[in-house]
Amino acid sequence: MNPHASQPIAPMALVRSLWRNRQLIVQMTKREVVGRYKGSAMGLAWSFFNPVFMLTVYTFVFSEVFKSRWGVGGDESKTQFAVVLFVGMIVYGLFAEVLNRAPGLILSNVNYVKKVVFPLEILPVIAVGAALFHNLISLGVLLAAFALLNGYLYWTAILTPLVLLPLVILTLGLGWMLASLGVFLRDVGQTIGIITTVLMFLSPVFYPVSAVPEKFRSWIMANPLTFIIEQGRDVLIWGCLPAWSGLAIYTLAATAVAWAGYAWFQKTRKGFADVL
Repeated sequence: MNPHASQPIAPMALVRSLWRNRQLIVQMTKREVVGRYKGSAMGLAWSFFNPVFMLTVYTFVFSEVFKSRWGVGGDESKTQFAVVLFVGMIVYGLFAEVLNRAPGLILSNVNYVKKVVFPLEILPVIAVGAALFHNLISLGVLLAAFALLNGYLYWTAILTPLVLLPLVILTLGLGWMLASLGVFLRDVGQTIGIITTVLMFLSPVFYPVSAVPEKFRSWIMANPLTFIIEQGRDVLIWGCLPAWSGLAIYTLAATAVAWAGYAWFQKTRKGFADVL
């Protein structure tokens, strides 16, 4: 394959590439997940104990030290704030993990660019797959904690994948864009870490949207994480149906971003070999 050749940018070309390389994506995602804990005594068990530990810390700090409450009224328990907060951290974690890694995806796989016939466009897909694995483990810990603390689960929890899907699509599109930019602008890797941290504090992870002063609320709502966090809490914590029309609009916008990110990646990848 000529690394300088133009690559297709049509959405169907992306679908065909993902389908054609589906087994490679699965295998490399498994390697990515297992490789993260390579050499550790507990191995993959860390993917379970990490969220358990974090949820325990959140519960102690916010319920016993800060004595925080979400302000929903009624008989809100001490631990409910930590559980509600954990939903926001799960959504944010999925988004931030992929974006923070994306600028280095091509830089850390130079051999795939120069020496091997390799579908570079699947590298962000693999990163998203690995992040989803850890996200699902954290989600399982959250559901177990909620059931343990309350004695029940809302049936709406089964709608969680539909709530997260638009964010996954958006994250993948941004991953393609940042993976390309990271080759040409090495400062992107440093900058994106600052941006994702800012987005965490400008999204309702640690506070409800209702706590934000009215004059600043539009800025919080413009954050792409806000809507998904709120919908995640609706289906997991409050037992409400998601806002279907909002999810549909979000999905359309996320799909447009994903295609733009993929097109940008395909248009610029012919310059990777020269830069690297």
